Amino acid sequence: MTSTNHLLEIKQYGQSIWMDNLTRDLIQSGELKDMVENKGICGITSNPAIFEKAIAGNVIYDADIEKGVRASLPTYKIYESLVFADIRNACDILRPVYDASDKLDGYVSIEVPPTIAHDTEATIKEARRYYQEIGRENVMIKIPGTEAGLPAVEQVIAAGINVNVTLLFSVQSYINSAWAYIRGLEARVKEGKDISNIACVASFFLSRIDSNIDGKIDAKLKKGVDDIAVEAKLRAVKGKVAIANAKIAYQEYKKIVESDRWQALAAKGAKVQRLLWASTSTKDPSYSDVMYVDELVGSDTVNTLPPATIEACADHCDVASRVETNVDQAYQLIESLKDPDINIDINQVMDELLVDGIDKFVKPFQSLMDSLEDKIKVLSPV
Repeated sequence: MTSTNHLLEIKQYGQSIWMDNLTRDLIQSGELKDMVENKGICGITSNPAIFEKAIAGNVIYDADIEKGVRASLPTYKIYESLVFADIRNACDILRPVYDASDKLDGYVSIEVPPTIAHDTEATIKEARRYYQEIGRENVMIKIPGTEAGLPAVEQVIAAGINVNVTLLFSVQSYINSAWAYIRGLEARVKEGKDISNIACVASFFLSRIDSNIDGKIDAKLKKGVDDIAVEAKLRAVKGKVAIANAKIAYQEYKKIVESDRWQALAAKGAKVQRLLWASTSTKDPSYSDVMYVDELVGSDTVNTLPPATIEACADHCDVASRVETNVDQAYQLIESLKDPDINIDINQVMDELLVDGIDKFVKPFQSLMDSLEDKIKVLSPV
């Protein structure tokens, strides 16, 4: 008896499913090709934490590390040689999707080094170099949506390079990323260049928001709340903020694509910057393991899922278009955080998450460099 793969149903609602994972094992075993051809995966996102897991302690990379050692390459160049090879191979596997979808899907994202998240010029330079050296039309360069990152997004889009704006938490940061994309396209139009081949997604993070806010609510509940009505208010917010925040971002997306500036670009063939739901594995085991998928299916969106969530969703996602359901409640819920009984400053939460988000990429990146150093010592000829 064949079971239904619910991931395939999501496509009918205008949402693309990408996978938040990449390893050489996946590529070489043919599993990635199978997921792309048969299981509804039509893009890949990667990050330094993913590569750390893939490379550290995996002998599959040793021959290439030795090659780098023999060529006297510095550690970061050896790192790039490993990662760029995986990205190129994944791009080739996804190329048929890229062609068949008229360049809407079929992308593989790679992040510029997280250590330069606050350096605009270095980000522009590295994004251009990564794009050049990887040499695949369907590669997407990930740039964090920091204050320094957004001017880089604009310049890199103007240079005709696909961008995944990452680490977006607040609705305002998403809006800022959308306008950075628009300004980049406008700059190209001014130079008389084609804008129909450029793609951009805005990676809007979810579960980390709930983890942060739930932690704050649990701390309040732990201290003890005398009033049962106050306790009910606090509990009503738990596990709800990320999805409400995402639904509000989607409303802003609709306003942006209705604007005259966007319409002028659309008339020249520009592709919309899709909202991409990121950080979609549920961290609290008492919540549904597919809540960040089920609640946010909607047109012109992407959801990038780690392998466990892909399996869970294929098995038991309850697919319907919900990104525009309960929108009024979403606004009310975010507003309710200001209630003195709840008293959570959402802007402060978003700022904390951005700092923490960069850190969550810097640490594994540095840890990977360290473990590569160790491996280089072992593999180096005496």
